[in-house]
Amino acid sequence: MSSPIILAVDTTEVNVAADWVRVTQEHIGVIKLGLEFYLARGAEGVRTVRASAPNLRLFLDLKLHDIPNTVAGAVRSVADIQPDFLTVHASGGPKMIESAAKALPDGSITAVTLLTSLSASDTALMGISGNSQEIVIKWAKLAVEAGANAIVTSPQEVAALRSTLPKEIVLITPGVRPAGADSGDQARVATPAEALSWGADYVVIGRPITSGATLEEIAKNAEVILCSL
Repeated sequence: MSSPIILAVDTTEVNVAADWVRVTQEHIGVIKLGLEFYLARGAEGVRTVRASAPNLRLFLDLKLHDIPNTVAGAVRSVADIQPDFLTVHASGGPKMIESAAKALPDGSITAVTLLTSLSASDTALMGISGNSQEIVIKWAKLAVEAGANAIVTSPQEVAALRSTLPKEIVLITPGVRPAGADSGDQARVATPAEALSWGADYVVIGRPITSGATLEEIAKNAEVILCSL
């Protein structure tokens, strides 16, 4: 496998995104473009960014969540972009995930379990029973049985999933920050090295890389983080 770093390209500016990807491509393995970027720039914007580093994989983080037929149609509408990973919410249920997987036979439907911004008190207020690990394991198992072949989970639950799910299931962890970095809006965090040691295949990193003042600093940030893994 190439670099385990998924670069979170958190901007709506196509040229900025393309520059970030271009200067970091030797140190990252996957480009992550999210809902905000897709709604602002569409499929053409995604293609432009991808063209700046065509050897990298694409993580299209749309977090689809609707009735099965609607999600299947949404997946078909982006299939020509050829995302390697396309996210749906595990909480959408097995039928929704199965429909998504059938609509993207050449990519990995990636189920997002419990958002890393949610704390235990948040899930309790929402009426979701169980602690975060119990919730994540249950949702991940159901998602994999329905056809998901990648799971997004916080670093705190990744070890339990690694020992529970089939070894071929790809585990992706957001909520990672280099030691000393601000955790931002994430509630369940770890360092990238910790997440990988616990069984993650990929770690999602954004601001610790892209907050550099210049493109040279951004490239250096990516290099330093990769060397620390």
